[in-house]
Amino acid sequence: MRILGIDPGVATVGFGVIESSGSNLKMVRCGVITTPAKQRLALRLSRIYTDMSEIIDMFKPDCIAIEELFFNTNLTTGIAVAHGRGVIILAGENKDIPMYEYTPLQIKQALTGYGRAEKRQVMDMVKRQLNLSQKAKPDDASDALAVAICHARYSSSLLNIEGNGTECFTI
Repeated sequence: MRILGIDPGVATVGFGVIESSGSNLKMVRCGVITTPAKQRLALRLSRIYTDMSEIIDMFKPDCIAIEELFFNTNLTTGIAVAHGRGVIILAGENKDIPMYEYTPLQIKQALTGYGRAEKRQVMDMVKRQLNLSQKAKPDDASDALAVAICHARYSSSLLNIEGNGTECFTI
């Protein structure tokens, strides 16, 4: 199964594509979509949508896994990221790709076994689980790979296999 993991944003959107076959994981590509800070929000969102559509066409994922938003202290930034996340979801929907959403806690739990793990621990597990020679850069791309690995782990779990076969968007 080919999974496109997404770490949403507006200034930087991380993406990571992996191949998953049972417990075997392999990175296909990772990177970021960036938009200029001084540009109008509408133009930035248009760029994200266009680039995400091209990534989907290029890598032909079987599904997309995207991180859910976590609002901490800066509501203004959170709203902008929510706009970016919306156009990413729209791009996947327009290409008829199944979409799965995971919280930061779920992603950390899937990679490290601990939902409150530190960022460096998650990045290290991405490197280890994908057999990379060095940590994926930039951090947003590594985060996107973590989202993809989280989905690979969930989709191959006994809980999902023994379920009723319906899609679960948030577990």
